[in-house]
Amino acid sequence: MSPSPDTSTDTSADDVMEALVRSAFQVMGVMTRISAEHDLSLTQLRVLGILRDRRPRVTELATFLGLDKSTMSGLIDRAERRGLLKRGKNPHDKRVVDVYLTPAGHELEQRLTDEFRRDLAPVVDRLPHHQRVEFTRLFEPLLSPPLVIKPRVTPQR
Repeated sequence: MSPSPDTSTDTSADDVMEALVRSAFQVMGVMTRISAEHDLSLTQLRVLGILRDRRPRVTELATFLGLDKSTMSGLIDRAERRGLLKRGKNPHDKRVVDVYLTPAGHELEQRLTDEFRRDLAPVVDRLPHHQRVEFTRLFEPLLSPPLVIKPRVTPQR
């Protein structure tokens, strides 16, 4: 049996983690500013991004965002009042409720996407085309399947 690698001393793994965190902070800074400019929370912003090309069930959306169903329902209620999304019967299973963007939601999501591209372009433009292709190829496996953040359980004393 071969010994398991000790990741605590693996400098390359530490470097990758550090780069991921630093890039997340940079992107989250842009997301925070843009969401505030449009009177959205970061979670609402994420919902718009998720719904741009899919129509998940309410429970699937809650799981993906790491939220409980009641929190998700409140978030959906607020976005519905703003006219950004709707709940509706699944076309294949009438017992299931899907969440989807309205035309106004699609329009706002497209404006947000345009703003992200504009604001992140100076960072992306630092890489020549061949490095962008390689970055995307290397990064994609880290994104699929999507990471679902589960709350940490704090031990009771």
